[in-house]
Amino acid sequence: MKSRSDELQVFVAVIQSGSISAAAEQFGQTPSAVSRTLSKLEAKLDTTLINRTTRRMDLTEEGRFFFEQAKEILARMDELEERLALRHQTPAGRLRINAASPFMLHAIVPYVAEFRQRYPDILLELNSNDLIIDLIEHSTDVAIRIGVLADSTLHARSLGCSPLNILASPGYLERHGVPETVEALSQHVLLGFTQTETLNHWPLRHAEGDRLQIQPRMAASSGETLRQLALEGQGIVCLSHFMTHEDIRQGRLQVVLADANSGYRQPINAVYYRNSQLALRIQCFLDFIQDKLAAYAC
Repeated sequence: MKSRSDELQVFVAVIQSGSISAAAEQFGQTPSAVSRTLSKLEAKLDTTLINRTTRRMDLTEEGRFFFEQAKEILARMDELEERLALRHQTPAGRLRINAASPFMLHAIVPYVAEFRQRYPDILLELNSNDLIIDLIEHSTDVAIRIGVLADSTLHARSLGCSPLNILASPGYLERHGVPETVEALSQHVLLGFTQTETLNHWPLRHAEGDRLQIQPRMAASSGETLRQLALEGQGIVCLSHFMTHEDIRQGRLQVVLADANSGYRQPINAVYYRNSQLALRIQCFLDFIQDKLAAYAC
């Protein structure tokens, strides 16, 4: 017969309070009732958990092991009950979200209507910034950051990751040809970033490794600007799948050098300050966006 949660609670309370009588007072029971519960638990487990005398109690080796496991189980049960209780509450209040323009335009804005329908009492405030911001200075509840996070005092939650693809428009490829090798890129117009040098390291296998540092012929600070330039046939670009999956699906952009792609994926994280329990309105938003990203991220 398996032990029940109430028996675990009694056992843990006895150990933490230091006596059967103190645990009995905590549960509003008699000491004899608590003692019977302990004996029943030991009988079910077919082991002695506590060596009891008239003057003291000592945990056995099995009792120490069981005590640590029981505490963890009860803590998990409390957490589960709290999370279930939160599901019955109505999230409300102002929610300030900050994200780089491409993520805001392609991974948040298309789902705003559905989110507002599901959570009508949350007042969204959406701000775009392609640079890392100070959350307090900008009165931001949560910021979405793409790429590897630097050491920070902020808390982070992973929302998944997104592949990087080498892309060009059909028009550009028709005029300039499709590059068949990584080396052939030197004959093409490459579009890159003006800031954050690692963004110009493309995930391509070549003789010296699996990341190719490119020298862009045309550069921009925003991934959305580079996307628009690629759509206009201005060159070849390396962009994240979360912002180009629809372009690829509709044929506006084509993947090139897929066989040479080393498979690097950009981490996507939500960062926020957290004093204790994460505000329900933030938790709802992160759960919602993570579910949407799962459709086309890893």
